[in-house]
Amino acid sequence: MDLTRLHYFVAVVEAGSFSRGAAALHMSQPALSRQVLLLEQEVGQPLLVRTGRGAEPTESGLALLAHARNIFELAERARTDMHERRASPHGRVTVGLPPRVAQVLTADLIERFRAQYPDAVICVVEALSIRLREWLVAGKLDAAILFDPPHSAQVQEETLAREPLVLFGPKPLPARIKLADVAALPLVMPSGPNALRQLLEKETRPRGLPLSIVAEVDSVQTVLSLVARGVSHTVLPASAVRLWNYPQVLHVAAIVSPAIRNRVVLAVPKARPATRPSRLATELLRTLALAYYGQHEKPRGTATRQRKTG
Repeated sequence: MDLTRLHYFVAVVEAGSFSRGAAALHMSQPALSRQVLLLEQEVGQPLLVRTGRGAEPTESGLALLAHARNIFELAERARTDMHERRASPHGRVTVGLPPRVAQVLTADLIERFRAQYPDAVICVVEALSIRLREWLVAGKLDAAILFDPPHSAQVQEETLAREPLVLFGPKPLPARIKLADVAALPLVMPSGPNALRQLLEKETRPRGLPLSIVAEVDSVQTVLSLVARGVSHTVLPASAVRLWNYPQVLHVAAIVSPAIRNRVVLAVPKARPATRPSRLATELLRTLALAYYGQHEKPRGTATRQRKTG
C-alpha cells in the first residue's frame, strides 16, 4: 500500500473536505482527488463519500483510518527511536520518591543518570505515596517508588521488596513485641493518609487496639529525632534503621502477633510514552531500590545503632 496516498486520505478525513485537505497539504484539489481515487482502486472499495458539507469516510474508510493512524504512530516511534540511538537524548524525566527513599537514593540516581545522558534532565519529586500515585495516574511522572499502593488499572506495578515493620524505642526492648503491646506505647507516627499509618491501623483497628498517638509528624527524620530524645516510640520499616544518625543508642524490636510487612513498589504509568531516558531512569531506580532493600539488617531483638564520633 502506498503510504503517501494513505497520508493524503487521512488528511482529507481530518480536514472534512478535499478542498481543505488540499490546502493543508499545499497541493491542488484535482491532484489530491486523483491520489485518493488511486488508493480506492488499490483497496477495491470506496473510502470517502462527498456530501454537501465536504467528504465523509465510508465504513471501510473508517476501518482504514484506524489502520493508518496506527501505521503512522509506529512510523513516528521508529523515527524517534532511530534519532535517539544516534544522538544523546534530550528531554526531561520526572521521578517520584517518598521522602525517606529520596534521602538515600536520589544522589546515586542523579549521578548515574547524568553519566549516561548528560543532555537530558532528571527531576526528582518528593511526596507521600498517595500523592505520587495520583500524579502517576495523571501522567505527570515517568516512574515512582510507592509504599502499599492500591491497585490501579492505569499503573504498572512491580513489587521490589516486602519489609517488616519494627518498633523503634529510646529504651531497651524485648526481642519480639506483640502488636497489642505496641499499640499501648506512646507513639509518634505520621498523620493520615500516610501509607505506613494506614498499614498499621489496618491491623490494629479490627483487633480493637487503638493507637496511643502522642504526636503526628510526617518527616521520618524528625520522628527519629524525637525517639533519640526519649519522647516516645515509633513504628517504621526495618530499613529505617539505616537513617539513624544520633549518638544515642537505638533499640529495635520485631513486631509479632501479627508480623506486619509493607510492600515497596516500582510503578510506571501505562499511558505515558516511554523514552530512552525514562527507561534508563526506571531501570536505575529498580537497581538502586533492590540493592537498598536487600541490604538492610533484620531486627535482632534489641538492636542498637550508634553514630561514630571523633
